[in-house]
Amino acid sequence: MAYSADMPLATLSPGPVRGRSLEPDAGRRQQIAVRLAQQTAAWTTTTITEMDRRHDWFRAMSPEHRSWITLVARSGIDHFVVWVADTEEEAPDPAALFNAAPRQAMRRISLWQTVELLKTTIDVVEAALYDWASPDRELLALAIVYFSREVAFAAAQVYAQAAELRGSWDARLEALVVDAVMRGEVDEDLISRAAALGWSVNSGGVVVAVGPLPDDLDLDLDRIHLKLARWGVSSIVSPQENRLVVIIGGALLTGTSAALECVAEVADCFGDGPLVTGPVTADLTSAHLSARSALAAQQAAGLRPEVDRPVAADDLLAERVLIGDPTAGPTLQQRAIEPLLAAGHDLVTTLAAFLEGGGSIEATARQLYVHTNTVRYRLRRIAEVTGLDPVHPADAFALQVAIKLSRSPVAEEVSALVLEESSKKTRLTS
Repeated sequence: MAYSADMPLATLSPGPVRGRSLEPDAGRRQQIAVRLAQQTAAWTTTTITEMDRRHDWFRAMSPEHRSWITLVARSGIDHFVVWVADTEEEAPDPAALFNAAPRQAMRRISLWQTVELLKTTIDVVEAALYDWASPDRELLALAIVYFSREVAFAAAQVYAQAAELRGSWDARLEALVVDAVMRGEVDEDLISRAAALGWSVNSGGVVVAVGPLPDDLDLDLDRIHLKLARWGVSSIVSPQENRLVVIIGGALLTGTSAALECVAEVADCFGDGPLVTGPVTADLTSAHLSARSALAAQQAAGLRPEVDRPVAADDLLAERVLIGDPTAGPTLQQRAIEPLLAAGHDLVTTLAAFLEGGGSIEATARQLYVHTNTVRYRLRRIAEVTGLDPVHPADAFALQVAIKLSRSPVAEEVSALVLEESSKKTRLTS
């Protein structure tokens, strides 16, 4: 049967699944396949030469990875020959050509690189077919179109399956890391698991953010990873009970302000409700301290009607004291009382008188026998030294709780124990 340009596609193909573009005569197909097989080695060599000429990423590959590319290219050409010669009703599976390379090749060679390989291979084979006489040339040109279509679908399927498996495994691994951090179970396994997820934080700090679960968890998990990667930090994300936990690390996390700015980038990926960031810690092994503060702060955030989103855990120290967080009191004293004592006892005396006097500058001045301007100056100094403004209601409440704690008989002992533990494992930056 002679080939004609206006011949119906069904005439050239035994069935829509195979897309076979050759004459139905099996003997003729075998002859063509034999001739094709004689050129497969040369085509493979030409393909690799073209890959080297066209693609910088291929030239930069190690010899081992280049050998994997060669195996896939040769396998693809060989499968095309088998596909042409086969006379069975069910054609050979094009996906089998990817079995030529080892399993780890799927992790080293991206889908984009695989597409470039397939395109280059097809270009080489099509160029070689121009030397063939008609009608075989036209028939094989159409055949390679059908075959390349099947291979393209097969490649997409192989990489999709690999991505699904990797995604499921990564999700389980992320859950293990987050659970270990939340429990404070820090060991070498934690570091190796994080490394398997691509965690590579060599400088900067690590912070833990805790917030409500979003409505579309799977979608928002991916969005968090993508947004934080664009921001230039590593992330490990996993739901835990009724909350979403995000561990973030990178050189950009130099302090609380930077951490809040980073978490704000993904605030819309959490559900409605308080979103809290713990203090910045030195590394992943001390991230449990950030997680502990963030978790306590999220639980205490409901005590403050209008809380920022996100909010730093240390901005809710007073509320954390009320819910029984054992680390909040010593940390609050360290932030509010110790700097004031170092700056002068007059500041502590003035603060106590101001808060206990209902926030009246005049009453405070009369009690201390000083001028009102002196009180105003000392209040400004208190705000400068502690970062807490006694005139602001929320800050005043925190300072008042700190004053009460400082008068507790056991406050000094508890403070020393907690702060000693924290200083050994982490550095907190404000």
